[in-house]
Amino acid sequence: MSFCSFLGGEVFKDHFQPGIYVCARCGHELFSSRAKFEHSSPWPAFSETLRGDSVAKRPERPGALKV
Repeated sequence: MSFCSFLGGEVFKDHFQPGIYVCARCGHELFSSRAKFEHSSPWPAFSETLRGDSVAKRPERPGALKV
């Protein structure tokens, strides 16, 4: 998800069915639904990736990572 709207319509923000989230482009497994949590931003949020190298992470600001 490279762009999300605060106006709604985001497919996976409120999606909490069990499963694995994968890259829409290549199919690489990224996150487990068990690591997903609710929050106020329109983007889906996860507490951890499936593997340490599942996605690139870099500090965005104190306490937040850009994934």
